[in-house]
Amino acid sequence: MSAPAHLDPRLLRAFVTVAEELHFTRAATRLYVAQQALSRDVRRLERELGCELFVRTTRQVTLTADGERLLPYARRALQAQDDLLAAAGQARPLLVDLNSPGLKTPRRVLHRARELTPGHELMARYESGLTWAAGEVLAGRLDAAFGRFAGLPPALRAGLHQQPVRYEPMAIVLPEDHRLAPLPEVPLAALAGETVYAGAGNPRTPEWTDLARLLFEGRGIVLAPPAPLAVGDEEFQRIIARTGNPVLAVVDFPPLPSTVLRPLVDPVPLSPVSLVWRKGLVHPALGGLRRAAAVLAAQEGWLERPAGGWIPAGDSAVMTAV
Repeated sequence: MSAPAHLDPRLLRAFVTVAEELHFTRAATRLYVAQQALSRDVRRLERELGCELFVRTTRQVTLTADGERLLPYARRALQAQDDLLAAAGQARPLLVDLNSPGLKTPRRVLHRARELTPGHELMARYESGLTWAAGEVLAGRLDAAFGRFAGLPPALRAGLHQQPVRYEPMAIVLPEDHRLAPLPEVPLAALAGETVYAGAGNPRTPEWTDLARLLFEGRGIVLAPPAPLAVGDEEFQRIIARTGNPVLAVVDFPPLPSTVLRPLVDPVPLSPVSLVWRKGLVHPALGGLRRAAAVLAAQEGWLERPAGGWIPAGDSAVMTAV
């Protein structure tokens, strides 16, 4: 591995992000760049260093031995740059987890926060679940996240602040040939006897699986057992097609081919969404993020509970406690 006289920090950030995700599409989403541009940056860094950093196949991306050696140095270099900018009065980016790229509520809050704080950088991350993201927030690798705060273990909640954002109506994803697919809305009673997937076994999302368990209890709905972790829309769609099981979701869940999304009713189950950040966090963009959440909640009526809407008592207490 040769050492060029100068390395563009952007190239190092591209390398580190791909190394953390081991997936170019997810890394590009995190960095808000096109996948082709990200690939070009990684190739340019490899040319400048005179070595290959990744082994790329059609199914996976892995670090080479040179990539493994470079990674800790690249992370330290980027941290040093962030520290230098902070010392010069330029705050590092605020790292905000949006759960997954297709969810509209956290994405809209982030976009509004960028409008409210044009002098600061807010960068998206995608950890796919609040339990996992909360651990990253407490470790200082993330600054804020969105999700069901009441579903976190007490040890995680103790180190975090939360701000209610939305009671998000829940929905069901159905294969397009499912018996319930023709209905415009699906009553919960109609799911009796069905086996419904809600992320069981996913270590990143136990708060979501727990919400499903509470919803299904006493209604004759079976929680699907753990399935292989599906990463990305294509893999998720494949699991749905293979099992034929409905999937518990929210009304803003992104569309998937060969499926339909139907709101749940009688009653309308609600997924409580909070903005979560670690206690003691000081960052000039955090106030903008909180203002953005409050503004959108007021404009969109996100915190107005529909009459007869279902929510666990513990979640209701958390959402009205601040």
